[in-house]
Amino acid sequence: MKQYEAVIEVMKKNGGFATLSYLYENVLTIKECEWKTKTPFASIRRIVQDKRFFFKIKPGLWALNSYKEKIKEIFPDLLPDTDENKIKKSEFNHYYYQGLLVELGNIQNFETYIPSQDRNKSFLSKTLSDIVKLNRIYDFSYPEIVNIAKTIDVIWFNNKKLPLPKKVFEVEHTTNIEHSLLKFIELEDFYIDFYIVSYLERKMEYNKIVNKDIFKNLKNRVKFLDYNSVSEWHDKEYELYILKNRINI
Repeated sequence: MKQYEAVIEVMKKNGGFATLSYLYENVLTIKECEWKTKTPFASIRRIVQDKRFFFKIKPGLWALNSYKEKIKEIFPDLLPDTDENKIKKSEFNHYYYQGLLVELGNIQNFETYIPSQDRNKSFLSKTLSDIVKLNRIYDFSYPEIVNIAKTIDVIWFNNKKLPLPKKVFEVEHTTNIEHSLLKFIELEDFYIDFYIVSYLERKMEYNKIVNKDIFKNLKNRVKFLDYNSVSEWHDKEYELYILKNRINI
């Protein structure tokens, strides 16, 4: 079996699409295909750019040309730009990047949390509840603070006897960035890394808001992550994770 055929086979088994991380985990397990290269992940990235067989849905997410019509319901990004579809696309982007952040936390051995109202939302062929580790948030502080934390899109808790939030993420596709920063203020006394996640075009808007006086004690602790950066981070962490498992580190 040729290498591109192995990629096609894995995508077909997954419904005609796959993230790069999914391909990294599954393509190399096909025994009928030999990967003599020292850089198989780079080869997979090159293969999915072959327009004869594949197309890109979004950074890090690829699909088979032959499945394009079948997967339109799963991926509203492939639908025409009607008002209804724009709402679907916005929701999809929110839950997609929320899912990537959960997976990132999981492979780095954090305990991951998302709000209860998001748990049944779709993430690729699963729901977010299929991948998140915690069923409920830890009571790590006073109820008033925990109740605010409950509404944050993704939290990574450390694996200690007394679990505390280590990183928190708010995914802001079209919603109010200032509202998310106000949530972060309530957690600024904790040793936490704060992230606003959105598309790159919103960075200027973010910079304007975070420089308001009300956020002066917070602004140097918050980072803006654009969607491409989240996707690249996800891909690279999975490469490292798979390599460590292969050599038993």
